Amino acid sequence: MSIPVSSAPYFLSQLSVPGPPAPSNSLTTGVGYFIPSPASSPSGSIQFPFVPTNTPRVSVDEPTSFLGTSFPRVSLERSAPPPGAPLVSAQGAAPPSGPGSPRVRVERSAPPPDSQQESVERSVPTFTFGTCTWIPTSLEHPNQSMANREKANLTGHMFDVVVIGGGISGLAAAKLLSKYDINVLVLEARDRVGGRTYTVRNEHVKWVDVGGAYVGPTQNRILRLSKELGLETYKVNIRERLVQYVKGKSYPFRGAFPPVWNPITYLDYNNLWRTMDKMGKEIPADAPWDAPHAEEWDKMTMKDLFDKICWTKTAREFATLFVNINVTSEPHEVSALWFLWYVKQCGGTTRIFSVSNGGQERKFVGGSGQVSERIMDLLGDRVKLSRPVTYIDHSGENIIVETLNHEVYECKYIISAIPPTLTAKIHFKPELPSERNQLIQRLPMGAIIKCMMYYREAFWKKKDYCGCMIIEDEEAPISITLDDTKPDGSLPAIMGFILARKAERLTKLHKEIRKRKICELYAKVLESEEALHPVHYEEKNWCEEQYSGGCYTAYFPPGIMTQYGRVIRQPVGRIYFAGTETATHWSGYMEGAVEAGERAAREVLNAVGKVPKKDIWLQEPESKDVPSFEITHTFLEKYLPSVPGLLKIIGLSSVASIWIVLYRLKLFPRF
Repeated sequence: MSIPVSSAPYFLSQLSVPGPPAPSNSLTTGVGYFIPSPASSPSGSIQFPFVPTNTPRVSVDEPTSFLGTSFPRVSLERSAPPPGAPLVSAQGAAPPSGPGSPRVRVERSAPPPDSQQESVERSVPTFTFGTCTWIPTSLEHPNQSMANREKANLTGHMFDVVVIGGGISGLAAAKLLSKYDINVLVLEARDRVGGRTYTVRNEHVKWVDVGGAYVGPTQNRILRLSKELGLETYKVNIRERLVQYVKGKSYPFRGAFPPVWNPITYLDYNNLWRTMDKMGKEIPADAPWDAPHAEEWDKMTMKDLFDKICWTKTAREFATLFVNINVTSEPHEVSALWFLWYVKQCGGTTRIFSVSNGGQERKFVGGSGQVSERIMDLLGDRVKLSRPVTYIDHSGENIIVETLNHEVYECKYIISAIPPTLTAKIHFKPELPSERNQLIQRLPMGAIIKCMMYYREAFWKKKDYCGCMIIEDEEAPISITLDDTKPDGSLPAIMGFILARKAERLTKLHKEIRKRKICELYAKVLESEEALHPVHYEEKNWCEEQYSGGCYTAYFPPGIMTQYGRVIRQPVGRIYFAGTETATHWSGYMEGAVEAGERAAREVLNAVGKVPKKDIWLQEPESKDVPSFEITHTFLEKYLPSVPGLLKIIGLSSVASIWIVLYRLKLFPRF
């Protein structure tokens, strides 16, 4: 048997069955070794023929790790020797491969008797290259697939379930699976856990959440999970007055929404919130695409809806801010069906927007990042960081998972707990179904920069302000703020959001310019020069995070929910899907992440016979530590007319009054 020189490197790279160890005077290549033949130099050094230009050259890199085993990496280089380099003597040196060129002779024989290698029970093939003999340490058929070669190296890398994504959703899934003695592995792309939650720690801030931070009543799963992990919550400060900044003036107020004094504008505001909540009640939380008006509402954007139901510019502008704050995107970008569903599954317009008795009522003492960090501590080495998954082969009996650093794992089931759009970074074999493949390309992420400004003292409290500001100004960088002072009163700070179109615009500026603009804004809104003199500034631009793509959540543009939305939770074979976007309650929040992760885990547990199907979706009892209070509406809020309703009433009243006058004047005949 003989092979051309040009094919030798490929052929050698295919060998993988264990063979004899290398002698001390050999040159190891990772899949075999060269030893000098008797014709070699007396010094025992290996002599190679001169390699002509553009002929492949074998070089040995430093050892690299692959599945825990270190071995040298063999690479091929097409290059000429350095100018002036001495030619190396060789017997039978082969010229470049081509027609009529000598071929490398391959002999299947035992090692030479005078070699220093140990005896083996069966003969090992050797390959002669000029004056050197190459002895493989492993052998495999050259046509064997890459997947089969990888599977040969899977010792210690077989799991029941591999979870992709080490955010709250993926870790909640892994934690539940481990309770049932499921052998689970979590692969996280970043060098930290937490996903879209991230607690920064340094001497200036002690700790600060630069990602997801807020929890509140009715978010019972995250409250239960955090309590299991030994975490405590504290209330965000709103004891003092909030501030609305509009048309260059500040207006202090109390309550969830700023007051409106213009009667026409008030009717418009009231009708806006009432209409959104009423429409939301028609949308099933677990199947918004089945709503009675799903097709009609999904074709509309929220801008279309606002233009339809808002009669005043003031109401339309605040409605735009409402969308910006809640989903970090613009009204013209999002489907009306999706946004109305989103607000509904968070408890309605008041619950989602409120601090007290709402979604922003509380934070975790020490930061929300502890939720993921403490689960990682429980799971130990079953969580692996800096492992972006790049390839999933689910065509066989077992699923093969490969990471960017070429580690390979084998499992029976997969839970994907990453934002839908990031699924496009993974190569699947076989390919994903067309509907899911289309869906993941159509769900962009919101845009946000989260900013924390620290001061020597909470100067805003001197004015009876709590630090919460709602800012309606197109030139202002920040749209909404909350007090971010520590629960013990230390490290006074104001947290502000740069949202949607403003995030896209301000991300182009230097960090120091953003800081200055924010300080100048706070000085105007709070009417205080002290705002110009912060002692520290932290920010996190989620638009530049390659393993999030943005924050808080993915949103549905018009037409996508009814066309593709129904597949968002549907498994593909033995691949199941978690992540806050797949939740049916508080989707987009940490609560939604826990719901989705635990639901996906129970789907797997059902597949292996450990959980009945009826228990996949479990109701969560209300938290006793953070009780919710029913949101009620006054008689006027329920029954006041809208602006067009008022005009109709006025019109009918005018017609009726004129008819009565004419009748009394006997200008109408009596029948």
